[in-house]
Amino acid sequence: MEPRQFHHTTSQAGFSGFVLMCLMICTSNGFSQDKVNVLFIVADDLRPALGSYGNTVVQTPNLDKLAQRSIRFTTAASQQAVCAPSRISFLTGRRPDTTKLLGNKGAIYWRVNAGNFTSLPQHFKDAGYFTASAGKVFHPGRASNFTDDYPYSWSIPPYHASTHAYKNAAVCPGVDGKLHVNIVCPVDIKKQPEKTLPDIQSTQFALNFLKNYTTSKNSNQPFFLAVGYHKPHIPLKFPKQFLDLYPIEKIQVAADPLLPFHLPPVAYEPWTDLRWRDDIAALNLSFPYERMPDFYAKRIIQSYYAATTYMDSLVGQLLIALDEYGLASNTIVSFVGDHGWALGEHQEWSKFSNFRVATNVPLVIHVPGVTDNRDHGGSGIVSDALVELVDLFPTLAELAALKVPDLCPDDSSNITLCSEGLSFAPLLKNLSLPWKKAIFSQYPRPSDEPQENTCEPLPSEMTIMGYSMQTSRYHYTEWIQYEHKTQKGNWSNIHARELYIDPRDDRNVASLPDFSDLVQELSNQLRKGWRNALPENNYVHV
Repeated sequence: MEPRQFHHTTSQAGFSGFVLMCLMICTSNGFSQDKVNVLFIVADDLRPALGSYGNTVVQTPNLDKLAQRSIRFTTAASQQAVCAPSRISFLTGRRPDTTKLLGNKGAIYWRVNAGNFTSLPQHFKDAGYFTASAGKVFHPGRASNFTDDYPYSWSIPPYHASTHAYKNAAVCPGVDGKLHVNIVCPVDIKKQPEKTLPDIQSTQFALNFLKNYTTSKNSNQPFFLAVGYHKPHIPLKFPKQFLDLYPIEKIQVAADPLLPFHLPPVAYEPWTDLRWRDDIAALNLSFPYERMPDFYAKRIIQSYYAATTYMDSLVGQLLIALDEYGLASNTIVSFVGDHGWALGEHQEWSKFSNFRVATNVPLVIHVPGVTDNRDHGGSGIVSDALVELVDLFPTLAELAALKVPDLCPDDSSNITLCSEGLSFAPLLKNLSLPWKKAIFSQYPRPSDEPQENTCEPLPSEMTIMGYSMQTSRYHYTEWIQYEHKTQKGNWSNIHARELYIDPRDDRNVASLPDFSDLVQELSNQLRKGWRNALPENNYVHV
């Protein structure tokens, strides 16, 4: 199977007619509207910094309103804190060791390198859905065959905003009056290329899709519409008016801005993704451990919040459109971040690690007639169950009354449809069900010490793998020897351990004698893996 290159930048004007034509062709097969629609929204690098998650500074009124009629999970983990591995994992329902995709750099299309795995949108497409994608859903490039897995996953070619070409362009106004490539980048949209931004274009695409869907004479086919927002991924480029919502004097630096107690160097990520940008380079910080100065830390946090509010405003447009077009009562809405992002915690400013600020994400799902008819004091349904993004595939399949993928065997390379996640749909009916005992993430490293390629090593440079596990009480990680050729870890060669009993991962107590028995217990549990953490009941489809 040869990778094919595909670049799709359909204009907004031309798209309306294009989708209308596709809908008329593709919905003439007589599917009834008994099936529920799905709006699948992914935000890039979004930690649980939402009002509904207890953040009292960030303003996210639209997502907070969605949470009030949804189920919200307080502990949801991505399987790897970097874009391509995380997205391929939850879009195939398999973990990074199975997809064999462990980084953005040097990524190989999973259908070529690991197996012809059915994707989440493909599963809906095969069940008769019209599937469409706008923005960053699959990670673009080699990881998804330069096509975002079209035509397997999508009924029409995925839409990518034309202005994404300027992602790292010098368009950020500086105090010197010149334009720069900055991480902090509030802009005047009218002065931007094409006078717009990528997420605005993707939203317009989605709005056009919903409008044309409802006006088509043959709009009797259910849809699966995925919308991927780039923000708050860096650069933090957003309409400058959103910065006014966050006066700099009200911004606080992280409560834990220092390196954790007894942090092994292999666990640290030196945020090389930021250092080359003009505004960060101008700070002349020594590599790898010099702290971000507080004055600029506040500016980054301020801009991250502003970019999050900007993204929230666009999500609000989609939710309003569902109401206006009469689709809200028959559309599941799933909102999730692909992984988190450190805002100065542990002296870090990025993802690329196993810290909970990097792996944990917001996860909100609205199911019409199910989540909005529960009395929870106006705050929606809140679950403390341990869930993972790899659970999304089987969950959405079950909620839409499609075939729920069976649990994958140990070797699933020749099985097109199965899942290494667990549908958490039963929790919508009964929050007290016993659930997973642990959730799992991982991250590769090229060496024991921080270096320039620590954050994003090539596959051939991966010599250590950090396998991480969260339980309801503890966070435990082992960094073990890793062989990139066989893509196997050597559990007998441990480079470092981390054990955090505090919720912010501030104090690594793994080497303290008082915790030796607990370390051994958690080590045994980690090595038994995710299968051993599944609930001891009949919720698993086998």
